[in-house]
Amino acid sequence: MPASKQVRALSDAQIEQFIQDGFVRIDHAFPRELAEQGRAILWRDLPCDPDDPATWTEPVIRLGYYGDEPFRKAVNTPQLHTAFDQLVGRGRWWPRADLGTFPVRFPSPRDPGDAGWHVDVSFPAEHTSADNPDYAAWRVNVTSRGRALLMLFLFSDVGESDAPTRIRPGSHLDMARYLEPAGEAGMSHFIPDTMGSGRPEVLATGEAGTVYLCHPFLVHAAQMHRGSAPRFMAQPPLHPAKPFRLARPDGDYSPVERSIRLALQARG
Repeated sequence: MPASKQVRALSDAQIEQFIQDGFVRIDHAFPRELAEQGRAILWRDLPCDPDDPATWTEPVIRLGYYGDEPFRKAVNTPQLHTAFDQLVGRGRWWPRADLGTFPVRFPSPRDPGDAGWHVDVSFPAEHTSADNPDYAAWRVNVTSRGRALLMLFLFSDVGESDAPTRIRPGSHLDMARYLEPAGEAGMSHFIPDTMGSGRPEVLATGEAGTVYLCHPFLVHAAQMHRGSAPRFMAQPPLHPAKPFRLARPDGDYSPVERSIRLALQARG
């Protein structure tokens, strides 16, 4: 794994916020120039004209798995690597060479059809394979098998009207308690839409170059785009190099593990 700088990317207060709220926002996590270069690559592959809103006929178009230099550099800044160490644990995550999928959202009065509250699944059921495209069969469990973090990379400026991801702070604690009875087998992604419904709602806004590092159990949702310019955001997982453990003899728990333990202890 590339060595991270010894400086702290996140303060103690930010780590505590992550444990309690399930996310932390990092401004200027990667250079704005990389966001501009990345958008140019994505526009190249979109079936519409960046200068002609009349061609923006779909509310959302998904692109993905680009290994081009702007994306590779954006996800591998020293600041982010250090933050990964702080939240997941040094030596416990795999570096990424791409940024996964980009759901590019366009201003539209149409419902995008994917705006329900959910958590992201991370591993296939026993009767499926990792290459199975049927994500209805994929699952999530209380030790977050296969996913160390959910990450939101803003490649365009995102204001309140620009379809920012909706986040329910603290919902990762509710989700941990919901998943615990299912054990290692876990559950499908069809969680109750009311999961975390008593929690406040936060919008993942920010300038291009902003990154939200989220607990894998954080309940979140897309929404309609009511602004004027397309929104470019990547939402890749950070993959674990080692499984999360909720019982460590040495007590060396990562903040991701600490939050799950906090949730389960609160259940009594």
